[in-house]
Amino acid sequence: MNGIICINKPMDFTSFDVVAKIRSIVRIKRIGHAGTLDPMATGVLPIFIGNATKVCDILPNNDKGYRAGFKLGLSTNTQDITGEILYRHDASAISEDVISNAIRSFCGEIMQIPPMFSAVKIDGKRLYKLARQGIEVERPPRKATISEIKLLSYNQEDLCGELEIQCSQGTYVRTIIHDLGEMLGVGGVMTSLVRTKSGIFTLLDSFTIEQVHKYHDDGILDSKLMAIKDVLFEYSDIHLNEKQSKMFYNGVRLDSTRISGCDSSSGIYRIFDSSGKFMAVGEIDDRKTLRIKKSFF
Repeated sequence: MNGIICINKPMDFTSFDVVAKIRSIVRIKRIGHAGTLDPMATGVLPIFIGNATKVCDILPNNDKGYRAGFKLGLSTNTQDITGEILYRHDASAISEDVISNAIRSFCGEIMQIPPMFSAVKIDGKRLYKLARQGIEVERPPRKATISEIKLLSYNQEDLCGELEIQCSQGTYVRTIIHDLGEMLGVGGVMTSLVRTKSGIFTLLDSFTIEQVHKYHDDGILDSKLMAIKDVLFEYSDIHLNEKQSKMFYNGVRLDSTRISGCDSSSGIYRIFDSSGKFMAVGEIDDRKTLRIKKSFF
């Protein structure tokens, strides 16, 4: 079994919990995921099965989409509602218009300081492990790109609202909310998080763990998997003739200028053999040489 299936991650599951559940259902050891979700988050979590685990690090588009609930007027050590409250402020004067104007400054490329309660490693140690010991260390800021951020709703009475965010991989949504609260001078925490998109996957493409279990029991799970080549659709195709296919299968690097229909531009390509079978992800370098980057044979 090789392919990708998107899971709608349930609340209070870690991403690893989901991987373990799917592994126990399909009885396949080689399973991975793309894009970690916090336990309180739900939504799109692509799961890669078998040979598909090879493509996790070469996905052409891994941007994310989120709907995030927030509450103003308090700050916590985790930057979300589950953490220890550090302070409270009166946020009754903050209006919907004020928030809408403030979030504009988050559009584009921003710098974020990773929260202490995160899986980032500093000097080989996970930040969340240090945070649980009451240790706070300096964290270098990281770049994130916010392509779109919208205020979907805000209730000035209970100080709660919801944001819609489209962003680059590695963006901390709770840090956006924390920084927004700091900008407004009242504090802010994330109260909920739903990932609505991960690369090409959306909630509409996602299945529950229970559905996966039923599909497996019914013997139709294979039909629900996305083929490896399809998740890489943004890469251009190279089709090899019979001789080139045999050489490439044996690991021989090819002169891309001798491949029919190949423009020899540097980059990553989907490689198909003479029978039309998807065989590898290849890369053409500056010397016009085509080599195997990831093989699937």
